Amino acid sequence: MQRNRIRILFLGDIVSSIGRRVVKYYLKNYKKSKEIDFVIANGENATHGKGLSLSHYQELISSGVDCLTSGNHFFENRDCFSYSMDNYIRPLNFDKEAPLRGSKMFYVQESVPVRVSNVLGRVFLNGYQTSPFYDMDDILKDEEKCIHIVDFHAEATAEKRALGEYLDSRVTAVIGTHTHVQTNDAKLLNKGTFFITDVGMNGEYDSILGARKEDSMKKTINLMPRRIEANSSGDGLLGGVILDVDTLSFKVISFEVLNQVISEKDLSSY
Repeated sequence: MQRNRIRILFLGDIVSSIGRRVVKYYLKNYKKSKEIDFVIANGENATHGKGLSLSHYQELISSGVDCLTSGNHFFENRDCFSYSMDNYIRPLNFDKEAPLRGSKMFYVQESVPVRVSNVLGRVFLNGYQTSPFYDMDDILKDEEKCIHIVDFHAEATAEKRALGEYLDSRVTAVIGTHTHVQTNDAKLLNKGTFFITDVGMNGEYDSILGARKEDSMKKTINLMPRRIEANSSGDGLLGGVILDVDTLSFKVISFEVLNQVISEKDLSSY
């Protein structure tokens, strides 16, 4: 890569063991060849579809992920209360007493400042305490100039676009997560911020949002409580985006959306 730009990979929701293997496969095979400098991934579904355990956090970090973000399932694994998980970011608009932090600065190639923030939507979701809009204002008020990537974990497409427009020109990218279905609207907004409504998931390809189809169908059809599990084998789906970011303007120069099926055979050794 040229010295005046860095390449950032953002991977969508990682779902259970197949999702973790998809991430490990991609990073081992493509991180170097694609000259990726920094990797962000949403890990809120990485442990059995709900939350992120310490062991799976360590597994993903050791595989090459630099920062993990979260969402509405953050509290469903209690390891975040007991262990140091310094590069795990939870929604900024949780209560102030929630463990970990909602925004963190990293330094890529030792000197390039990259901030990652995570906020939770308020439409059709629970868990937020404060406004993602006003909380982002507070972060940006005294922020030093930097590359700033925002993971907006939200259900409603309009709410996601609204935050993108609200932060246009003030952050580098607003990337939607949570719905597990990649949208076909990746773009640079009018003032230069990169935006995509949802970057997709990393999980089983032949599934419903990464979970067993039968479990999800039965719960949806009869509305009865049911434990939803994920399969441990099958073809995988990779969902993400690669951003080339100028280190002087902190704006996205170009981007590549990733939506790739990875065979069970290719994943078998991960």
